[in-house]
Amino acid sequence: METPTSAPPQPSGQLQSRVVNILTKPKQEWTVIAAEPKDLPGLYRNYIVLLAAIPCVCMALGLSLIGIPVPFYGHVRVPIGTAFANAIVTYVLSLAGVYVSGLVIAKLAPNFQSEPDTVQAIKLVAYSSTPAWVAGILYLYPALAPIGLLAGLYGLYLIYLGVVPLMKTPPDKAIVYLVVAAIVMIVVYVVVGFIAGLVFPVGAIPRATF
Repeated sequence: METPTSAPPQPSGQLQSRVVNILTKPKQEWTVIAAEPKDLPGLYRNYIVLLAAIPCVCMALGLSLIGIPVPFYGHVRVPIGTAFANAIVTYVLSLAGVYVSGLVIAKLAPNFQSEPDTVQAIKLVAYSSTPAWVAGILYLYPALAPIGLLAGLYGLYLIYLGVVPLMKTPPDKAIVYLVVAAIVMIVVYVVVGFIAGLVFPVGAIPRATF
């Protein structure tokens, strides 16, 4: 594996451009991403830690200020302290989850005639998670949260487009690798949610409002 090289901090304008480009013209953007320096600290500092915070913060605000609508009962709200404690735990676990997902995907790469490059695999996980992270703003109104599943489906398409330029996957192996990568990410996501729920079960102290 190549030793990651340093890159200058990414200005906010470049962050915005990256988000817009990966969402609107992903095929071209993956080519650009594949050629960028393998700067894992920079990737976390300038992209992952910023976008991964969106769903965590918005969910905490949505659960504590608006709550989840329950028929014939009202809105079940979570105390703000509990909601944000859960958000912090979920956020930290999510950051670790990106790394773990990338590591596993890289380890599996040789099975699909791909390069076992951990940094490139983490790029794949991070940038393909962009739709879900951006859609996390829907958590401000928890009732809209299920719509975020559509963003997750678009993320699968991004993985499909990204495995060839990033992991050097043969085109005929891309779909199979996509399926495996998606399963890895889903499993890690479920584990993150499960652990966060064990540490701070946000529904443990509900209160109803109308």
